[in-house]
Amino acid sequence: MQRFDPNQLAVRSGHFIHGRLVTGDADASRDVLRPSDGQAYAPLPMAEADLVDQAVDDAYVAWRDGDWARRPPRERARVLRRWADLVEADAPTLAPLEAVGSTRPVRDALAWDVPFTADGLRFFAEYADKLGGEVAATRSDNLGMTIAEPYGVIGAITPWNFPLVMASWKVGAALAAGNAVVLKPSELTPFSVLRLAELAVQAGLPAGLFNIVQGDGRVAGAALSRHPRIAKMTFTGSTSTGAAIMAACAQHGPKPVTLELGGKSPQLVFDDAPDVERLAGIIAGAIAGNAGQVCVAGSRLIVQQGIAPALVKAIARRFAAYRPGPTWEDGPTLPPIISRQQALRIDAIVQRAADAGATLRGGGPVDDVCGAGAYYLPTLIEGVDAGNPAVLEEIFGPVLTVQTFATEEEGLALASHPHYGLAAGVHTADLNRAMRAMRALSAGTVWINRYGRSNDFVIPTGGYHQSGIGKDLGRQAVEANQRLKSVLIDFGSPV
Repeated sequence: MQRFDPNQLAVRSGHFIHGRLVTGDADASRDVLRPSDGQAYAPLPMAEADLVDQAVDDAYVAWRDGDWARRPPRERARVLRRWADLVEADAPTLAPLEAVGSTRPVRDALAWDVPFTADGLRFFAEYADKLGGEVAATRSDNLGMTIAEPYGVIGAITPWNFPLVMASWKVGAALAAGNAVVLKPSELTPFSVLRLAELAVQAGLPAGLFNIVQGDGRVAGAALSRHPRIAKMTFTGSTSTGAAIMAACAQHGPKPVTLELGGKSPQLVFDDAPDVERLAGIIAGAIAGNAGQVCVAGSRLIVQQGIAPALVKAIARRFAAYRPGPTWEDGPTLPPIISRQQALRIDAIVQRAADAGATLRGGGPVDDVCGAGAYYLPTLIEGVDAGNPAVLEEIFGPVLTVQTFATEEEGLALASHPHYGLAAGVHTADLNRAMRAMRALSAGTVWINRYGRSNDFVIPTGGYHQSGIGKDLGRQAVEANQRLKSVLIDFGSPV
């Protein structure tokens, strides 16, 4: 399916507790809007603290009284692999469900989001029996060891930009490690994960081990973070919200957190970078993909003076070729902004950048694409300094700032950001320079002569500084869902 009629799509709404859909209080529901055209397409029940209590308590009992944590890890892995197979086979249902209410075009959801979600679950399944502790060096008549055990119930809060993928990162790692999970998806994109949870139960996951509560961060998210039976929280989203979650976990625990937060990632280009046209495609895609609504978006182009004119011109041509349109159509290449409010925020930052002396090159808001949908054309901003709002603030839209430099040292200094350190790109034909830059850049991920994630799930993702704490993906993600118990055994003297 490469296109569909959004008005004919069946959408099931509710919470998901103990393996079944729970409709919730209709009087406490909120309409969810399609970002492509601004139309309401389904009501969403909004959980209060008592329903969060019910979901967490159900997950705790299912984990405590069930055998999931005590099963041989390979048996947990088999369930996760069956789940992945069901997800992949369900692409004709999942992809339009993901696309209709998000910024993910159905074409991309079919080709990337759903297969990536399935492969992520398979990766975590493969790691279920790979971690378990260590034997420590102690006296010859002693045995010392560490044993990895699940926490119990993990609380997860996921963002709206990649609903299925982000949920699979959180839930897959937690379940592989033997935990239960209570997930609160974004209230802007709440429905595709319900289908994901149904498929988990079909795959054999015991009821209650994966519960979903719908609602906003102020009520449902806060109640989840504070709940005494939530042993650990994991969150992807803004730095300000992450700080609030961390504070709640400190005050009502304390309990550990994994936080993947904001970014303002540089793409550092040296004069010797080969093939300007190919490079322009990489850089344009790294900021215009998903209309810039990606935490690792390469939003700051820092380019050496010699290559700068040709590269900026080539990027501008790429930007001009993007065509906005709804997520359920074949032709568009630029999806909507998640909401009109967010589009206005993007434009406000761009205008403040211009007021501070920057030059805008193309782009900007466009309002006549599809009803009341919000779209923003890819925008270049030149003539900025380190204090410009467009350089400092995470815009979360298809806006690329341009700064030029003369020397390697100057380029590395510009690439540094006072707050964020999520990701960075380096483009050069000089391997020694690439390695120096990689070492110098303070970022959780550095891509060299490429930009963006691939299906290399073994590579973890996470940021430095205000971009987060801990890692998603990789063995590190599974380890983060386990705690270590130290054991000492004395067998030297007979009893």
